[in-house]
Amino acid sequence: MTPLRRLRLFLDSNVFLGGIVAEWGLDKAVLSLCAARIARLVLAEAVRDEVEENLHLHALKLPSLQANRLIRDYRHLIELTDPELIPYPDADLLLVNRGLIRHEADLPVLLSAMTAQPDWLLSNNTKHFDEAVARRAGLRIATPNRFFRMLSSQVR
Repeated sequence: MTPLRRLRLFLDSNVFLGGIVAEWGLDKAVLSLCAARIARLVLAEAVRDEVEENLHLHALKLPSLQANRLIRDYRHLIELTDPELIPYPDADLLLVNRGLIRHEADLPVLLSAMTAQPDWLLSNNTKHFDEAVARRAGLRIATPNRFFRMLSSQVR
């Protein structure tokens, strides 16, 4: 029996951060797949930096023990997943591709995903990462909910 190739999952910051902060949910389930190395985490430096910035802001609102645990858990997750890091796109690439996505702040994330060519780009931001963007970018984009529904249809 031929082993299955691990899915490469590119996570938008909202999925990554949601998976760390939430007690349970599909965002956390996605991170669990990556931590168990059932799926490969593809992590853009642009996403990592946004997650770390927001994680520190979230930690500032917590009691120190909880904040320290949150940061420690994040670092442990990075160790467990051993992510495939995707560098920031260069400035020329950003300039040339400004029309790919309406929200300019998401452009480095989209271009990083296009460079990585993951099996899935997972985002809860359906307003910015919609079907039109998926077609223009040549990517499969889904929410974690839709991803798990599609995944479950493959194993029935």
